[in-house]
Amino acid sequence: MPAVDLAALSPGTEVLVAPLYLAGPGSTAPVLDVLNFAPGWTKSIAFGTDTYFTSPCQRVRIANTEASHYGGWTITYAEDPLGVPDWITTFDRNTPQEVVAGFADTLVRSLPSNFRDYFSGGPHYIGDGHEGVFRRHNWQLVRGSGPYWSFSPDGHAGVRTRTHWIHEYDELLSPPRSMWRVAAGADPRVASTWRAYFSAFTLPHLRAAAAAALTSGNAVVRRVEEIPEPHRALVNVRLAEPSPTAPLVRAALDRRPYVPQLATAKAPTTNTDSTADHGRSRRQR
Repeated sequence: MPAVDLAALSPGTEVLVAPLYLAGPGSTAPVLDVLNFAPGWTKSIAFGTDTYFTSPCQRVRIANTEASHYGGWTITYAEDPLGVPDWITTFDRNTPQEVVAGFADTLVRSLPSNFRDYFSGGPHYIGDGHEGVFRRHNWQLVRGSGPYWSFSPDGHAGVRTRTHWIHEYDELLSPPRSMWRVAAGADPRVASTWRAYFSAFTLPHLRAAAAAALTSGNAVVRRVEEIPEPHRALVNVRLAEPSPTAPLVRAALDRRPYVPQLATAKAPTTNTDSTADHGRSRRQR
């Protein structure tokens, strides 16, 4: 189907947009689809708009706070459910929801084994974090920069790696000081439209899941008015094919790019380290 002129479309028209990182945030339905049906997870609503999810083990807490500074989703893990988080990941309110869903879906799947199945020697170990995913999709490192940046082939998405040391608790308190920042926009380094932050101890397979969603070549469903104005000259747009048997949200979920491809995971490898150490808090080591 040929590309279309966005200016010629009326508000409410559904279109397919690529790349994902320029498509706009979209509906929270993909994330809620993961969390509302996660076995044993609890959900609560506060202040009328804020949504909170807690894992059965009480170690993972997820918040979608509408009125907070960053908005969007904040996800934390603490080995001690009442302790300081081991890691925190923040997706601001403008982050494409498919990226958040990719992270959340892998988190829900990997938590029952306390992540051991996704570490070296586990049946779902993939071998790297977000760095490997971006390299395979031809993201290029800008050499000589500090902090280090890698950019997508079109230059409109990037990941920044912090190069200076800060105390881990300062990182937990301030998302912009996180080890990694993923951003996108006309110029993701200085004028990004959205940002996601991953603290230093965010697990590699979770970062890889977010990166896999971000680099997916699948177009996503958006209404015309949901595409950010600065991105309209940068995206590829096609009219969405109508679905007479499924609503928009279900059709979008069926096409979702973030479903983990567990069947393609590498076979378990021999590991001389005890996998029991992977599930313990770093403060206990």
